[in-house]
Amino acid sequence: MSNSSSKGTALITGASRGIGGVYADRLAKRGYDLILVARSEKPLKASAASLSSASGRLITPIVADINNKLDLAKVETKLKDDPGITMLVNNAGFASVAPLLDADIERMEEMIALNTIALTRLTYAAAPAFVKRGTGTIINIGSAAGISVEAMNGVYGASKAYVLAFSLSLQHELTSKGIRVQVVLPGRTATDGWDVAGLSWQQQPPSIVMPVEDMVDAALVGLDQG
Repeated sequence: MSNSSSKGTALITGASRGIGGVYADRLAKRGYDLILVARSEKPLKASAASLSSASGRLITPIVADINNKLDLAKVETKLKDDPGITMLVNNAGFASVAPLLDADIERMEEMIALNTIALTRLTYAAAPAFVKRGTGTIINIGSAAGISVEAMNGVYGASKAYVLAFSLSLQHELTSKGIRVQVVLPGRTATDGWDVAGLSWQQQPPSIVMPVEDMVDAALVGLDQG
């Protein structure tokens, strides 16, 4: 059961592990109730139960693949209709290290859809509701590859460049309306997302890979400082 000191509810996509999982832990400790969105039911529900027990917050899991239009619409509706939601963390996404000539175009299209279209639609669902209430926070997880586009797969870099530009535009439009917007540009971070990308983080020099906890903590310090 949630205690009375809630800062509202944070909805986090890709929330069952990695960066999203650490955001869930940190935000629960900061007094947020949580809506955790992920497509893998078993780890999502296990994470929700563990967080609820550890934090005493109200943790609601939503099993959804936001690259599926019906599932995405379900999450959009939640953002529009739940007045308790005060934060959106657009974390879901995936990467690739495949060169253009080796990359599967269908997989690249899936990447564009998840990294940009789903993020945009969820933001468009949340922003008007936040503006109407005069408060809210949108955190978009980008990547340093959005600036250094030659560092990884070109479609991935381009998708994260979009996240950066979109977030800066949101910041320009919404700050005066009481909405905080942050775009986070992590470097190489120790998550299993690298396995999906095609190069595990354990295969990379330790000096250039940061623990995911350090990444999220640094981003939240930045949020606190505006």
